[in-house]
Amino acid sequence: MKTQRLSYPLALALCFSGYYATAPTIGQAQQPSAQQSEPAAGANAASSESSSDGKQLRSPDVVYVPTPHEAVDAMLKVAKVGKDDVVYDLGSGDGRIPIMAVQKYNAARAIGIDINPERIKEAQANLKTAGVGDRVRFLNEDLFEANISDATVVTLYLLPSLNLKLLPKLLAELKPGTRIVSHAFDMGNWKPQQTVKADGSTVYFWTIPAKGTPEYNAAVAAANKI
Repeated sequence: MKTQRLSYPLALALCFSGYYATAPTIGQAQQPSAQQSEPAAGANAASSESSSDGKQLRSPDVVYVPTPHEAVDAMLKVAKVGKDDVVYDLGSGDGRIPIMAVQKYNAARAIGIDINPERIKEAQANLKTAGVGDRVRFLNEDLFEANISDATVVTLYLLPSLNLKLLPKLLAELKPGTRIVSHAFDMGNWKPQQTVKADGSTVYFWTIPAKGTPEYNAAVAAANKI
């Protein structure tokens, strides 16, 4: 995230110029300081970041661009987040998606994952004032390596290539019926079940299909096109 707001066209330009270094990564909503989601992670930094437990992480792959609050609301609404849900925000930036998931939609738990420790600090500061207790956590981890198997909802703000790069992990780790919501970017040939417009933003929605179904085969085929 950055500390000044970016216009949406400029945000997209930043995404495609340096978002995820080798293959752009996560980004999400927050105030320019990518998500909240990443997009939400960091920029193409030269040095690697350290996780809270001291493990060295690779350099952030994206310039953080915050997801507008209207888009965050639309993402959680289309996913029908409720009291039984565990929401994972991959590239969580300033933490707005996990916080709203619990604060407004009463999710049981919400976890934000971001590779940039500065974004984690920012999210933790926002969490202190949110009044949601210990139902929200932020983890300084690489979203491609994090364990997300208990998620019932996953939110994204990535580039199309990163969505497809992440898709095999989503199909392998998530239970059938898990809801996936992406701000701004789709998943190639894996067609969304719903597309929603929210104050200039586009939100895409899918559910993880059961193995062996035509929908599952379509998702696998889409992932294989990267």
